[in-house]
Amino acid sequence: MSDDREIRCYSGEVRAVTQDSEPGRIIGYGSVFDSRSELIFGSFREIIKPGAFDDVLNDDVRALFNHDPNFILGRCSAGTLALSVDDRGLRYDIAAPETQTIRDLVLAPMLRGDINQSSFAFRVARDGEEWYQDDDGVVIREISRISRLLDVSPVTYPAYRDADSSLRSMEAWQEARQSGALQKAINEKAARERVLDLLNIWGN
Repeated sequence: MSDDREIRCYSGEVRAVTQDSEPGRIIGYGSVFDSRSELIFGSFREIIKPGAFDDVLNDDVRALFNHDPNFILGRCSAGTLALSVDDRGLRYDIAAPETQTIRDLVLAPMLRGDINQSSFAFRVARDGEEWYQDDDGVVIREISRISRLLDVSPVTYPAYRDADSSLRSMEAWQEARQSGALQKAINEKAARERVLDLLNIWGN
């Protein structure tokens, strides 16, 4: 069975906040809207659109360190992870465990600036992506709807899967474009929309 989980990483989007009287907090952005990613797998760039997370904000998401389930930092159902969306993107706020391991492994390196990248694991909805080429010939994957948000994570290194569902999706898009099926689908959709417009006019 294939794993359709995807992982994306953003630099400079996470920080630790500590106070003597309170547990350490980790605040970051798992995703930034309308920002082109670096070239993924040397093949395409990705854009996450506003609204992409609207269906998953109530999921029981975990906060992990380096996507490792052995290092859980927070969880929505436990009240130790809060997710929200603002104009910038998907924001998370973690109340980190008060353990020496987490202080040494996660909080201390973050305060030093050694860890400053943030990542999230997700699944794209069946109708939640669009592929196209921009005017410069760059292949763009635009994600408008995510079906599952699995975790948010401060990370040491960006993490990308070698056999990713996004690559399979891109290959399917390229095949459809080359075979003419994509243009046919576009034409048929346009024809259906014209008929619906006419029916709507007649109905009025």
